Amino acid sequence: MNEREHFDQPAETLSAETRSELIAYNRIIPRVLRNMMLLSILLLAPAFWFYRWPGSIGFAFGAAVSYVNFRSLTRGVEGLTDRIVNRNSREKGGRIILRFLVRYGLVGAVAYAIFKGSSLAFRGFLWGLCVPAAALMVEAVWEGYTAFRRTS
Repeated sequence: MNEREHFDQPAETLSAETRSELIAYNRIIPRVLRNMMLLSILLLAPAFWFYRWPGSIGFAFGAAVSYVNFRSLTRGVEGLTDRIVNRNSREKGGRIILRFLVRYGLVGAVAYAIFKGSSLAFRGFLWGLCVPAAALMVEAVWEGYTAFRRTS
């Protein structure tokens, strides 16, 4: 049975191992969001070191925008999949698409405002936009560690 078929079955018919895997997958997004918050705090000092106040403020804005963007993306994907799987979903399709567009508008508007204000702040902002990638790398390392720990 492939992974896609697991999601189509009621939870009662799944094996205990499959159920525990699904529970583990449900914990990933909150862990990535927590990693984003932690990395944002930890990387604020290097941003200040390289770019002083303008860059650290830009970094804070970039990290905040990337956090809101990632959170909105996960909610949008969950809403879209719920809309596809449950045809009786209360979520309107247009609203889901609007959220996707607002996310990109928010990033563009903040980037433009910071770019016009200071090039150092813009560099810090770009650092902040990379926080989700760093958080996902931390998650990949964690998943690899737990997978190797389980097999030994």
